[in-house]
Amino acid sequence: MPPNILLVRFSAIGDILLMTPLIRALRQRHADARISVVTKAEFAPLLDHNPRINTVIGWEPDSGLPSLARRLREEPWTHRLDLHGSLRSRALRWRVGGKWTGYPKHRLARTILIRTKRNRYHDSRPVAERYFDAAHGLEVVPDAGPPEVFLPRPALDAAGEFLAARSLGTRRQLIALAPGAAHFTKRWPAHHWAALVKRLVDGGNDVVLVGGPADREAGEEAAAAGGSAAANAAGVFDLLGSAALLKRARALVSGDTGVMHLATAVGTPVLALFGPTVEQFGFFPYHAKAAVLQRDLACRPCSSHGTASCPLTHHRCLQDLQPVDVLEALRKLPR
Repeated sequence: MPPNILLVRFSAIGDILLMTPLIRALRQRHADARISVVTKAEFAPLLDHNPRINTVIGWEPDSGLPSLARRLREEPWTHRLDLHGSLRSRALRWRVGGKWTGYPKHRLARTILIRTKRNRYHDSRPVAERYFDAAHGLEVVPDAGPPEVFLPRPALDAAGEFLAARSLGTRRQLIALAPGAAHFTKRWPAHHWAALVKRLVDGGNDVVLVGGPADREAGEEAAAAGGSAAANAAGVFDLLGSAALLKRARALVSGDTGVMHLATAVGTPVLALFGPTVEQFGFFPYHAKAAVLQRDLACRPCSSHGTASCPLTHHRCLQDLQPVDVLEALRKLPR
């Protein structure tokens, strides 16, 4: 009987995209398998057009876990993979029943590194490869390929129309910037973004700012420094529209955010600015044309996901990354 595989990962953008190398490997190894993925409805578009997946189940948190569990109990799963490892996913596992497998999150090693700065990680694999542990028995291995997202024609067309209406990326190289992040300590300072935009435009580039609705104000502030050669698309496009914009860019400059992984999934080179988080956590750009700028400071890492303020008040991890450093790293970024 072909495998009937269930994967659960509720959020967020980067974590979901980092599942796709595993999904690709499962499909390549088991061509006749049925592969279903549960994620929050807001992130389902990242997987909706993926031809390797049979069913994407977009879950609305307001509907509660019991209704989701009832739906999942109706299927004769041969393999149930928990790729979230949270209290919520464990509650779902208990309600659905059956045998589940997970992956190593290395919570203790992460906590020790944050609190004592001592590296006790014995597993240096990125999260995308740790996910494969949950597929033990399915005979899959990483293929050294990047994450992937599949874009429908309407998203590509809408991105093209947005840029064409502003005459961006037609005669000059287009650089995408993602100034937002969920937490303050992951955000490169606003004045650095504005200075970078001005330097890019003065150097003969066009610029597009990308992100979600929460990043709209930061995008406007940065875009203003570039005049007509810069446009703010943050909050204008959905996930797939943003991905389509990224696909048209020569490169993306981003913090440690989901947009960074979205760019790697469409093949756009990435320059990532890392502050409070570090490579051991497993979220550096995965198998992509990418470079990471970071400062070797004794206070790093200070958190696993970023915080509302710098614990030491100076935020040097990102303050010290100067626009000229970013511009130089961009010039060296592989095509």
